Amino acid sequence: MAFRVLVAEDEDITRKHIINALRDDKYETEGAANGADAFERIEADAFDLLIADIKMPKMNGLELLSRVKATSPETEVIVITGFGSISSAVDAIKNGADDYLPKPFDLDELILKVNRLRDRKALKKENVALKTYLGMEEDISVVAVSTSMKKVLDIIRRIQDSDATILLTGESGVGKNLLAKVIHFSSSRRGQPFLSLNCATFTEDLLASELFGHEKGAFTSAVSQKQGLMQIADGGTLYLDEIAELSPSLQAKLLKVIEDQEFYRVGGTKPIRVDVRFLAATNQNLEKAIAAGSFRKDLYYRLNVMEINIPPLRERKKDIEPLGRFFLAKHMPEYRKRIRGFTNESLQILRNYSYPGNVRELENIIERAVILEKSPYITPESLPHSLKLFQIETMEPDKIKPLDEIDRDYAKYVVEMLGGNKTEAAHLLGISRTSLWRMLKEE
Repeated sequence: MAFRVLVAEDEDITRKHIINALRDDKYETEGAANGADAFERIEADAFDLLIADIKMPKMNGLELLSRVKATSPETEVIVITGFGSISSAVDAIKNGADDYLPKPFDLDELILKVNRLRDRKALKKENVALKTYLGMEEDISVVAVSTSMKKVLDIIRRIQDSDATILLTGESGVGKNLLAKVIHFSSSRRGQPFLSLNCATFTEDLLASELFGHEKGAFTSAVSQKQGLMQIADGGTLYLDEIAELSPSLQAKLLKVIEDQEFYRVGGTKPIRVDVRFLAATNQNLEKAIAAGSFRKDLYYRLNVMEINIPPLRERKKDIEPLGRFFLAKHMPEYRKRIRGFTNESLQILRNYSYPGNVRELENIIERAVILEKSPYITPESLPHSLKLFQIETMEPDKIKPLDEIDRDYAKYVVEMLGGNKTEAAHLLGISRTSLWRMLKEE
């Protein structure tokens, strides 16, 4: 969308110079010869920026500034002051001007100020789409552009006064961990601990020790008593990621804690009472796991008081561009880059890709592009070549592959490219090694 500028300046030559310079820089620009004319135009139409001289007939710049901020607060304003009129500039800033420029000025300096305000305004607009504040104490950014994600956030709003156990489902990398934080920090427990544990990263014994703690001497390396996450999270929330990876023994112990709100440390004989809210997440089909005998049905029902399914990124294409811009803004400072956005071709490539690693993979792609890009925009050359290999070039039914097959082919390609290193491949894809193994196995 074009950035629209109105120049209010009674000197014809100055006004024309400013308009021509802004148009050369691709700004949609109009002019007004006095303050009254400028205000009428702003009342009748929408402008992103007003550039106004302080001294004008019919309505001076300060009065115009005051009226514009009252009727169109979203319009940014740069005031132009006469030589040595610092007091006028101070008055303008106090009355809401976003910047000022003293006469005589260099057109390049004006363009720089306009660019800065445009970028700031674009960031404000993007934040409206990206950030959904749910009464949280922490600043958590959530993309809520697509209808499906807005529905997810609406569910979270409606249950924010509930203490129910929640099961988050969806593929690896869709944002289950982030939404778990959103649920906690929008709940009445927001001032209490939020702890998380990935059940797939520990052996059974270590996981038991992490969850429940242990007594001194419970096993060879237990040289002192240790509190578990259950006890540390008392009053708050404990989030268990990849819950399907729990062993049958730990499933039974977790069920007892959820039902009785008490547990025993490893090697302990005294029950410890806690008040903990449980959130769990999985990328597996737990009903199939129950049928296969690897997951307890009673634990599933306890966890699944409320299920929230997060759709994969390929099913919410509208989120790809705002997410890309969000990750661009996130990683540019880290690598000391100034990149304004994406070329249309790059955006098309990003939209057409299927993202087996979902949001996590998209972030990895954008971070890589930030590192490699040398121009003001992310170009196709900075995106992984493999993304282009999986563009759908035709809509002939016999040439379209199922998404699962595309994901599997891409995963195999990445593993081969890394010389068979599945751990590194899983990291680059933004999925767990277990998920990668399962993806490659399903042929």
